[in-house]
Amino acid sequence: MASVYIEEQNRTITEPQEIVAFLEPFGITYEHWQVDGRLKEGASDEEILQEYAEEIEQVKRAGGYVTADVINVKPETPNLDAMLARFNKEHIHTEDEVRFTVAGKGIFHLHPSGGPVFGVTVESGDMISVPKGMNHWFNLCDDRHIRCIRFFQDMTGWTPHYVESPVHEKFSPMCFGGTYLPIDTKLG
Repeated sequence: MASVYIEEQNRTITEPQEIVAFLEPFGITYEHWQVDGRLKEGASDEEILQEYAEEIEQVKRAGGYVTADVINVKPETPNLDAMLARFNKEHIHTEDEVRFTVAGKGIFHLHPSGGPVFGVTVESGDMISVPKGMNHWFNLCDDRHIRCIRFFQDMTGWTPHYVESPVHEKFSPMCFGGTYLPIDTKLG
């Protein structure tokens, strides 16, 4: 289940309704979909798309998305560090970034205009939509694994456009226990 951590308020939100209420003013949507028992161990990308076909079609209609695919990132993914380096710096996209997490865990760090920087840790069952033009970056969690259904209006919208004066360097790139820690937090 997702969690939100707002570092400047030293606040963690874990209740789904509170997460929705916190994210909504920023134009970010969050839902939690049922995952338990829906997929067999090691399900193929096609099996995932088939199992969630109804939900995928609803999201596509509601958001004007034309395609959906599955991404499977794991420690043995070729060129993983290079791939992650494209998205772990503050950037925007020219279309919404919509992800449903089937397995694994990661953290979207969000930096909305006029709002605090906060992290949304997503894991199996979490659906998030980050609006186009919102400053954000993404990191995997400690096991470096995430499997998601991605939605696109146009595949070219997925290109990161890096922002001037990014703040991502002030925050830890990893999540711990469902939240993320500011870079100056001392562990132990």
